[in-house]
Parts: sequence; structure tokens; C-alpha cells
Amino acid sequence: MFETLSDRLGGVFDRLTKQGALSEDDVRTALREVRVALLEADVSLPVARDFIKAVERKATGQSVTRSVTPGQQVVKIVHDELIAVLTGEGDPGALRIDNAPAPILMVGLQGSGKTTTTAKLAKRLKERDRKKVLMASLDVNRPAAMEQLQILGQQIGVDTLPIVKGEDPVAIARRAKAQASLGGYDVYLLDTAGRLHIDADLIAQAAQVRDAVNPRETLLVVDGLTGQDAVNVATEFDDKIGVSGVVLTRMDGDGRGGAALSMRAITGKPIRFVGLGEKMDALETFEPDRVAGRILGMGDIVALVEKAQQTLEAEQAERMMKRFQKGQFNMNDLKMQLEQMMKMGGLQGMMQMMPGAGKMAKQMDEAGLDDKILRQQVALINSMTKMERANPQLLQASRKKRIAAGAGMDVADLNKLLKMQRQMSDMMKKMGKMGKGGMLKQAMKGMFGKGGMPADMDPSKMDPKAMEAAAKAMGSRMPGGLPGMGGMGGSALPPGLSGFGKKK
Repeated sequence: MFETLSDRLGGVFDRLTKQGALSEDDVRTALREVRVALLEADVSLPVARDFIKAVERKATGQSVTRSVTPGQQVVKIVHDELIAVLTGEGDPGALRIDNAPAPILMVGLQGSGKTTTTAKLAKRLKERDRKKVLMASLDVNRPAAMEQLQILGQQIGVDTLPIVKGEDPVAIARRAKAQASLGGYDVYLLDTAGRLHIDADLIAQAAQVRDAVNPRETLLVVDGLTGQDAVNVATEFDDKIGVSGVVLTRMDGDGRGGAALSMRAITGKPIRFVGLGEKMDALETFEPDRVAGRILGMGDIVALVEKAQQTLEAEQAERMMKRFQKGQFNMNDLKMQLEQMMKMGGLQGMMQMMPGAGKMAKQMDEAGLDDKILRQQVALINSMTKMERANPQLLQASRKKRIAAGAGMDVADLNKLLKMQRQMSDMMKKMGKMGKGGMLKQAMKGMFGKGGMPADMDPSKMDPKAMEAAAKAMGSRMPGGLPGMGGMGGSALPPGLSGFGKKK
């Protein structure tokens, strides 16, 4: 969503950081371009104006223009100011769901993704917070709205309130409250009806439900693609009903992203979650510092490591580590790593979180970084027998022909895969022996929270200069391609995650 804003700001900062010294005029000219970029990204005029004023005040001081790296100082100031705009005043903390059963009211316009978001949030509360959750649909207007929530509930294994036709929303809310108390539920989510625009009926109905259940949290679900109008919607709902937080949906879309910046600044309401796709686990907490980092092309290594933690079971990782330390890396291990990458959003999903990936987007497209390659490689491994997977060295010409034909691929593709497996096996042997306790062991410990994240990898503790150096280093390594991936060169993914070795 923030791609266009990232591109524009990236261009401005590239010009700034190339200059040895900066005059106040240089800074002003750059900030004028930053303002245009913000306005084009649909950030509201008052927010953009205040943002530029705050940055200009800090960026035209003696300390910046006389600094050794004035360009990078300005980038840092813009980064800090972006975080300040997105964070707002006071930390909202976690959802207030301590007094069971805690009601959460979901409000918003029709088509903003309320019902899907309700189910995503229920799944998150159930799996991450170990809460017993009940969902209830109060939408008596939209055809099959209640049935939709019921089906989503079955998919994610969360209870829904039985449907009773002809009941009004307030009666359904009271029934949900009674069932949540009797059934020993920790949280119950109320999915209210929406309209295509704000009208008196919608507001009155939501206010009646609010009065009936006295929700601990009222979350406003807003479509991230609506731009400036999203701010008006948020202001209206907050005035009439009272909103405790915002959920922005379709943040994976091609909208301009300005709504997120404006929403926090104008309404003062925290953005609690962002929806990033159709799948039921595509809901993430909104982390202002990470979003700011991604807008400025600093990547989001923390999110990448978190994704790895979620998709990899700790026991499975321990087993893998023991095998890797002995240098054992067969086709079963390779298959597990390829599937792991697909779970984490595929090659492009992972690359987008790497520092400097924005600048390499064109090279990535040219290199054809496509998840189809991962699926093809898994298909080749599936085409092998158990014995062949465990001992890839058994594969001679006749076996190779059979495997390639079984996967609908060429023998050349299989040879690339085997070369990749050999390289990774060699790399695992080296890593298992390196350093105190082995480099591999250290990487795994960092990934699975044993001793937390290595300080040198935590973007919040890195200075912009170090980040830029890392991004440049990655950029220079990228154009060739990953071994075994249709002839792309040295890997730019962290070895502990992807397992792609350097080309020999």
C-alpha cells in the first residue's frame, strides 16, 4: 500500500544523502517534495502541513547542517516524525479483555470487511491469547450476513450465537451477553450492521447495542482504500458512538496509504490492527515504528523473524538444528524449508521485509522471483521415493528422468535442485562448526526467542547509517540470482531462514 509514497520519498532522500553538506535551502526544497509526496499519497492537508513544519523545525538546526552525514540526519528526523504521527499520544496498550465475558463491538460501513475482520480477530484471540471466544452477528439487513459469520466460525473453530430469525439487533446482543456469561466465554464479538453511507438509523442502532452491552472495546473497521473519506467516517462514528480503536482493512491493496497517516493524527484514535489479505490469519497488530521503517525502505526484519517463529514449531526447529549441525541435509529438510518460505508469504513477501527491498523491486521483477519456482521444487521432491529423499546421492540418470517426468519438469530443473541441496548441505556443515556453540545454533536461538533477537539485527537499535549500508550491501548482491532458482545469483535472504547458499 505504501509503495508509491516509499518510491517518492526514496528519490528525495537519495538526492539528499548524496550531498556532502546541506544548506537550509536544500532541506526546504527536499521537504517541499516530501509534502507533495504526502499529499499525493492522500494524506490530508493539515496533517501534511504540520508534519513538514515539525520536520523543518528539527532539520534546519545547526546540528543537522553541520553534521558529518546531514542527509541521513534528515532521513532519521523524517522517520522519527512519521512514528510520532502514527503513534499519536499515549500508548493504547493491549485490548481490554480482562473482565470475562468482555464484549467487543465491531462497527463500520458496509463493505469495509467487518464480518471477515470479526472472524480474524476471534481466531487471533483464540490462538494467541488462549481465550474462549463467542461471535454474534447483529446484521439483520444484509442477506445471509449471519450465515456468513456462522460459516467463518466453523472454519476457524470459534462458536457463533445460534441464529433466531426476526430478532432485532439489541435482542441478539442481549442474548449474546447472556450466553457468554452462562457458557464461560472470555470474550464475545458483536458484528453490527453496516450501511453504504452514514445515516441516522445506522448510528442509532449501534448506539442502542452499545448501551445494551457496554462494550470494553469499540473497534471501527475502515477500508484502507477509501482515502480521505475514511477520516470523516472515523470522526462521525467517534462523535456519535465513541470508538476505542481502528482496524484498517485491505492494507495489501494498491491504495495510497494516506488514510493511515491522517486517521491517527485527526481522530486521535489508535490504529489497532491492519488486515493484509483474505486469509483468516491475515490480521496484524499495527506497529507504527515498523510501518514507518517500511515506508522509508528500511525493511521489517522484526516482522520477518516473528513470522518465522509463528510458522516453525520450536520442537521441529530443535530437531532440524541437530541434523544441520551434523551436516545432514537431505531432500526432506529442503522440502520443509521450501514449505516454510511459502507459509511466510513466499519469496516476494519475505523480500519486501528486507531493508532496501523497495529500491530493488525492479531487479526482483526482472529476476522473476516467483513463488511458482518454490511450488515446482516441492513437486520435484514429492515425485521422489522415500529412499531417494533421504539419500539424494542415489539419483542416477534413469531415476532423474522418472522424477522429472512425474513432476512435469525437465531433468535440468532437477539438477538445479540437487545442486542447491548439495550447496546447502555443505553450508550447514560449515555453519555447524563455526564459532562458539556454532553459528547455526546462535541463529536458531535468536529466532526462537531464546535470549531474544540479536542486538545487531534489531532495527529499533540500528542507526539509519547502518541500515542504509546494509541495504546497499544487499542491493549489490541481488541482481544475479539464487542458486537453483532458474539461474539467479548469490542469496540476499538470511541463511538461517531460507537456506539458500552462495553460488560456487
